Formats: sequence, C-alpha cells, structure tokens
Amino acid sequence: MAEPLTRARIIGAAETPYERHPSTERRTETFIAEAVVAALHDAGISRDEVDGFGVASFSLAPDHAIDLTWKLGMTIRWVMEDTNGGASGINMLQHAIRAIEAGDAETIVLAAGDRMERREFHLMTDRYNRVSRDYMAPLPLNGPNALFAFLTERYGRAHGLAREDFACVPIAQRTWATRNPGAVYRAPMTLDDYMASLPIAPPLTRYDCVPIVSGGDAIVVTTEERAAKLGRPSVGVRAIRSIFNDENQDGNGIETGFARIRDPLWEAAGVGPEDMDAAFIYDDYPVMVLVQLGDLGMIPAMDVKRYVHKTLLEDLYPVNTSGGQLSAGQAGAAGGLHGLVESVQQLRGEAGERQVQGAELVLTTGYGMVLYTHGSSHNAAILERVA
Repeated sequence: MAEPLTRARIIGAAETPYERHPSTERRTETFIAEAVVAALHDAGISRDEVDGFGVASFSLAPDHAIDLTWKLGMTIRWVMEDTNGGASGINMLQHAIRAIEAGDAETIVLAAGDRMERREFHLMTDRYNRVSRDYMAPLPLNGPNALFAFLTERYGRAHGLAREDFACVPIAQRTWATRNPGAVYRAPMTLDDYMASLPIAPPLTRYDCVPIVSGGDAIVVTTEERAAKLGRPSVGVRAIRSIFNDENQDGNGIETGFARIRDPLWEAAGVGPEDMDAAFIYDDYPVMVLVQLGDLGMIPAMDVKRYVHKTLLEDLYPVNTSGGQLSAGQAGAAGGLHGLVESVQQLRGEAGERQVQGAELVLTTGYGMVLYTHGSSHNAAILERVA
C-alpha cells in the first residue's frame, strides 16, 4: 500500500462517555478536558509534549481556545478555534496537518465538546447564527428537524424511498451500537419499533433525530517521525477535501458539495470507494447519511433502495460502527470529531466487539452549519492504518 500523502499521523483518540443528563458541576470545559487527558494517555505522551491546540464548541463561551489551554496548563505555539459545527473535526485536522508540515507545531491536540441538555440545545439552535435568530426561530419549526424533514421527503421522491427504506439506516446503526458500550442507546431496534416511534417532524420520527447528549472527543496529531518512535500503530491521512457554502442555499440540499469534492478526494488519495473497509458518515439525520454516501460514490449505480436493504442492513457493511450519532448521541460540536475517533479506534484494531476485521482504509466525513434550508459545510478524509 502506498504511503499516506500527508506527513502527519494521528497517535491518540478518546471520547468522554456521553451523558444524557449531566450533573450541574459537569460543564462544557469538564467534558473537553477529560477527552484531552484521555487522548494524551491513549497516545502515550504528556501534556508538556503538546505545542498546539484546537477546539470546537457551541457552549464554551465566554471562554475560548486560549482559556482552555491555560486551564489545561499548556504552553503552545499554535492555536485555533473552529465554529463549523459538524464539519469542525475534519476542518481542524486539515489545519493541524498543514501546521505540522510547515513546522509551526510538532504535536497538536484537537478537541470538541459541549454540555448540551434539551433547554440548552433549543437556545443554541435559536441563536445558532443571525439567520436562525432573526428568521427561523420565530417560525414553529422545532429547530432543524422540519428542514431535514423536507429534505427527507425530497430525497425519498427522487429515489423511490418509503419510511421502511429510510429505517434501514438507524436500524443498522443501532445494530452496531449494541456492540459499543459507549453508545447512549444500545437496545436492538426492529422495523416495528421504528415504524411505531413518536413523530417529530413527519416523516421524521424519534429515531431519525439525533439524541442530544453532553460529552467530549479529542485526537492527537503529530509528525510521522515522532509517531514512529512511539512504536505502536498510528493513523495516516491520505487526503482531505473541503468545500464551504457550495450551494449558497439555492440548491436542493440533496445534491451537495460532497459531489464537488468527490473526484479530487479520491484522486488525491490514490484509492476509490470500492477500497474502503468502512465509512464514518456525519449522521445528523438518516437522509444525510445517504446523501453523503451517494455524492461520494459509495452507493453503486445510485441504487439507493438496494443499498440500504442489502448492503447496510443485510450485509451490515460498516457504516458508523459506533452506532453513529443516531444511537451513540450528538454531543454538540463533539459530533464533528466522533467519526474521527471511531475511525482511529477501528484502524488501530481497538474497537472491541464492533471491530471491523482487517480495516486499513476508511472514509470519514463532516457536515454542518445549517443556514436557511440545509448545511453549508462539507468535508471528507481518507484515513489509513500505518504500522
């Protein structure tokens, strides 16, 4: 297998256990700090070996990245704060790689997290940006659920899908979640369970919408030379591609910027969709899992109905082996790192009962920042195991 096309390596990854109802003393910075400490322990390095830090959070304010570095006792040469929601994890990774290649830092910790209960979540979505505050919040839309209900209906008409077809995504991911002790929801889900679930924004029901949790995620990125000295498997980044505001909110939301970055991504990585051993797709809603898989060329001949029933549900092709956010939970901005943490654990053979045997190449995506009708940030990375 060819060497990764970037010189950085991911050497550590960790997730603070997600919580539905955190106690009052567990603040956003608590979840992020715990994830950072765990990721450093996983990497086998100390805090004082870190010289770069990046963070993404919806609820860290009034603190910023530099406040966290002070509280963590870090002295750093590189810092960033990302505000791109579900696309933040891969975006920070892209910046960190370039910083390491430029010599601006040697070892960077990227973290994300939020304390996010129901009230806090609704306040956040109502004040997400000026568009949400001034134009969307006054409407009885129940946050982004109604917007993605429209996209679900549109995608269903385009591909001849009914609720029973969309159900394959959360059911398959719940099957994976039963093997993940960190998932918030682990009880097996049947089609009858899905069809009988509480309507939220028809056709979306409870199982189509990510459960809101609190938690944190972190990864550690360093040079290939330093990774080699640690003497354990690390993860290389073959390619990353991003595009922002591609449709300018004039598109239909189901033909996205992922189609624009697809060919450059695979060309840069020197591999194709058929070479992927697993995929970790940002899954705020089932429809967006299918949109991303389709736009990135992962659904053969765009036969979506066959793909969801045969590939996802029957064959249990490894998409979102943690259970994804639909079962593991969405810890605010930590969702942007959730797939990356799972990717690293799978590629290093450390995923326990849900381990994908022989995983060497995976696709990971980020998607987020809903404006008027859909997300405006798209990115994807091809990661691989490095001995």
